[in-house]
Amino acid sequence: MVSATDNSLSSLHIERKLEIAAPVQTTFEALLEQIGPGSTLPDGTPLPMKLEAWPGGRWFRDLGDNAGHLWGHVQVIKPPALIEIIGPLFMSYPVMSHVQYRLIEKGDATTLQFLHRATGHIDPSHTENVVPGWEYILEQIKQRAEHSV
Repeated sequence: MVSATDNSLSSLHIERKLEIAAPVQTTFEALLEQIGPGSTLPDGTPLPMKLEAWPGGRWFRDLGDNAGHLWGHVQVIKPPALIEIIGPLFMSYPVMSHVQYRLIEKGDATTLQFLHRATGHIDPSHTENVVPGWEYILEQIKQRAEHSV
């Protein structure tokens, strides 16, 4: 049986600016570590992610034994100033996200400008939890970078 329903599309727009007391290269390396092999959930549980840091590279959750979840692909990478990723991210349903991390050097410090935009059939629970999730990730990037100096 095939049926049609009217499921309205929704969108998501998150912007955040973060000042980090670390050079831009150190911050970029902390970013790659945090969204890659150093990724954790807020409770400290490891979230095994892999990032292939080149144009078209995959960003995925690696569950081992060829199992996992594709979060997206690198659309733009210009080390150490910019990385953009497109894909469904943590949402396993019809949705498209664009995530941008822009790093701006300010002497021995860095401004991280973060942007996440998404459109599709976004689950309301994801809308509620995405802001605290990104806040956690961004804070982890800041802590990694500042502790590396």
